[in-house]
Amino acid sequence: MSADKIIINIEQQKLYLYQQDKLVKSYVISSSKYGTGQVAGSNKTPLGLHKIAKKFGNKATIGTIFKARANTGRIAKILTDKTKSKADNVTTRIMWLQGLERKNKNSYLRYIYIHGTDEEGFIGTPASHGCIRMKNTEVMELFNAVRVGVLVNIVEH
Repeated sequence: MSADKIIINIEQQKLYLYQQDKLVKSYVISSSKYGTGQVAGSNKTPLGLHKIAKKFGNKATIGTIFKARANTGRIAKILTDKTKSKADNVTTRIMWLQGLERKNKNSYLRYIYIHGTDEEGFIGTPASHGCIRMKNTEVMELFNAVRVGVLVNIVEH
């Protein structure tokens, strides 16, 4: 599959994947526990039109921990209950977003990603520090379905 558009609905905590304006898949996600916003340092999820600027983690083992987008060679313990991990790891795959509007042009410099998490028990509720978190198997699937340049629209509802 080669999807061409993603819509992320914050209120629903869902990511919708489209191909030629047809919905092909939806995923439950986790956005920021601090709400939405564009201010650097706010830890909020930015709204508006973005694109996938870069992708990291191709062929990495599920649960691989990334630091500064580099594969650490370590595998996280995936927590499926409402337990917080000690490190709040970025895992499995990373899709780095670049804002395309004046209001969100700093998203790239804020390191806003779509990524896997070791805190899967919180998926479906706002729990991140600005990024879009996904279950690890699902972020792998999304990663394989999209290319760099795919549009990502983050909407309130």
